[in-house]
Amino acid sequence: MNRQQICQQTARKLSAAIADLAQVRCLIGLDGFVDEIIGVVDKWTDLDHYQPVPNIAALAQKVAKAAGQSSNYELVVKQMKLGGNGPIMANALAAIGLKVTYLGNLGYPTLHPVFAELARRAEEVFSIAEPGHTDALEFEDGKLMLGKLSSLKDLCWDNLLQRVGRDKLQELFARSSLVAMMNWTMLPYMSQIWTRVIEDILPRLSGPRRKLFIDLADPEKRTADDIRGALKLLGRFQQTVDVTLGLNLKESMEIVEVLGLAKPADAEAAIAQTAGAIRQRLDLECVVIHPRGGAAAATASQTAAFAGPFVRQPRISTGAGDHFNAGFATGRALNLSLEECLCVGVATSGFYVRQAQSPSAADLAAFIADMPQPEQR
Repeated sequence: MNRQQICQQTARKLSAAIADLAQVRCLIGLDGFVDEIIGVVDKWTDLDHYQPVPNIAALAQKVAKAAGQSSNYELVVKQMKLGGNGPIMANALAAIGLKVTYLGNLGYPTLHPVFAELARRAEEVFSIAEPGHTDALEFEDGKLMLGKLSSLKDLCWDNLLQRVGRDKLQELFARSSLVAMMNWTMLPYMSQIWTRVIEDILPRLSGPRRKLFIDLADPEKRTADDIRGALKLLGRFQQTVDVTLGLNLKESMEIVEVLGLAKPADAEAAIAQTAGAIRQRLDLECVVIHPRGGAAAATASQTAAFAGPFVRQPRISTGAGDHFNAGFATGRALNLSLEECLCVGVATSGFYVRQAQSPSAADLAAFIADMPQPEQR
């Protein structure tokens, strides 16, 4: 089938499954951030309007010229919103219509106001500690995420047991068919938590195998040994649950390097082959890679790629990858084909960057049925 036929088929299946989505229970975690979406001023045109620094290279040139001197950069906060890979994915899943429980850093003992919408949409919310804070400098070609992370050290196994309870934690895993544990890179005790889940929680589960979605979240600042240790834990997870590892293009190349795999000459053109190579090396259920222009995924039996509805000037870009993850995971939860899962993933992200809000299942089906062609990059 061609791209249009896949879109039409996916839209029909998603529309038919809207009532079923509320039966899919999800447990999502574990991070939490307050995001400030920020423009960097280049020139003020009048008291109320400014020209932003257009791209990361232009900012880099400004910073380089300031070496040995001093320089001032004015930041304009365009929006304050919930942030973190887990909360954004959870909010998107809840908007689509899945039944979501969130566990993570959303404010303790009082929920931070930016998470109020997530708390309303979710079935339950368990907050363990104060959120981190991110200044997201947005540009036409990407974003720079400046993080303040000290509160994430409070997200540890002991605090999970003290503030949720072992029995409740077991119940949350037991009732969920989809689990996502996001942002390994920024949560210093995530590997410890994964180990305890593998050893203490999963052996007590019964019934069908759960689906586990993992996003390492830009592991560049972690050592190669740390990353290899996390990847080994994913292999241990796979013995009990079906693991999907989600990567953006940059992350996929970091994993290729850590695993000692051959680096392709054109990383984006080779995402399907890269997904297959990583999946085979780690022996996981699925690996999916999502650059800005589309996505590709591999399982043991199939590899697929799908062109996304790329837009050159999005209304928002922070959270686009997390929306892709939510859409792809939704497709997997509905047992759609791999191409259809990729279609739902790129559509969820494409809708979000155009509308600056998460789609409902009906919104998503309509968007997929009339999927925009990608703009020239």
